[in-house]
Amino acid sequence: MARSQRSARLETRTARLKLARGDRCWVTISQGLALAYRRADDGYGTWQGRVWDGSRYHYRNLGRADDHQEANGQDVLDYFQAQGRARELYEEVTKGRPDPTAPVTVAEVTEHYLGWYRQHRRAVKETEQATQAHILPALGSKVVSELTAAELRRWLERLAAKPARVRTKRFATAQAYRKGPSTDDEKRARRATANRVFTILKAMLNKAFADGLVSDDTAWRQVKPFAKVDEPRIRFLTDAEATRLVSASQSELRQLVQAALLTGARFGELVAMNVADVNLKTGQIYIARSKSGRPRHVPLNDEGVTLFQKLVAGKTGEVLVFQKADGSAWGKNHHVRMLAEACKAAKVRPAIAFHELRHTYASHLAQAGVDLLTISKLLGHADTRITSRHYAHLADKTLAQAVTKLPSFGNAAGEEIGIVRRTQ
Repeated sequence: MARSQRSARLETRTARLKLARGDRCWVTISQGLALAYRRADDGYGTWQGRVWDGSRYHYRNLGRADDHQEANGQDVLDYFQAQGRARELYEEVTKGRPDPTAPVTVAEVTEHYLGWYRQHRRAVKETEQATQAHILPALGSKVVSELTAAELRRWLERLAAKPARVRTKRFATAQAYRKGPSTDDEKRARRATANRVFTILKAMLNKAFADGLVSDDTAWRQVKPFAKVDEPRIRFLTDAEATRLVSASQSELRQLVQAALLTGARFGELVAMNVADVNLKTGQIYIARSKSGRPRHVPLNDEGVTLFQKLVAGKTGEVLVFQKADGSAWGKNHHVRMLAEACKAAKVRPAIAFHELRHTYASHLAQAGVDLLTISKLLGHADTRITSRHYAHLADKTLAQAVTKLPSFGNAAGEEIGIVRRTQ
């Protein structure tokens, strides 16, 4: 039996947890054979083997490291088991046996990922649409092992420069687009969209790497997303604008607008709500189907209780709370035209999308002094990072108090500044 190679940095999980995330730590096992450890951003480490056959390197993802669970010798390996698996790889390569990992394309990796995603995540439709629109047309036929960092960067930059897609008419033969981004905010928005699509692509490729479909993840790890583009200027309505919008909305839309302003719920969350999800006794609504997949209870103020009391009166538990005027259910974009007309009538310029009602709810809470953790829970965010990014500037009273320390510079009420004449 070959002698095991010792490594103080890799032998124990305690030592490995001290290593920087994202970096590989290599140890040479024997001539032409090396073992690498890499800890991802989620805290889980993986083992990778590298074999030199005399002309090129062969890489293989060997399995998870036993950082957070006990090694089983199969998919979770300790340091010495990983060495054994690496030696098996060396035998395969040097004896001329073909690599069992056949080349796979981005399209095949995509289908592999979506098959898993449909079972474990909720935003399937959005992920499929982004894949079909932005990833497969440009990269679908590419072999993953042949992707380069430069190629992925060019794809990301082209995606950011491309005009945004808009809803295409029913019988149109080609996709419709907005005008190309010209202002700084439009360019920022397109880069933010490109980053989100790139996140999906990386998730697909990382899943393939973790499952052993590809042997190296260096190419996409070297590509960085656009920096400082996820800081949009949040639009929210003033009290007067919100009141005018409610008054200008048709009765069926008015109910949704009021509910969004009083609960911060998304359009999809509201239109999926049943009467049984409304608890007037406790003054709460229950959102069972959320974007994050985590259900939540949202408390109501007195106005909210009054609104939902009217909405559920005389209805049985399985009936939808919000229905269109003809009694049918709301579809995904059924509200768009009505909301645009209401904004025009209410003189809300520029017109808002329904999601801005959610921003209005959160922004008013932040300005009232509600802490970000509470707002995060009310909105159903996974953590406070996204809440802070959007609303921290509204909640920070320290800055507002600091500027009160400035002198008046002659701008105080009743204070006049004398004219200083220059002498010759």
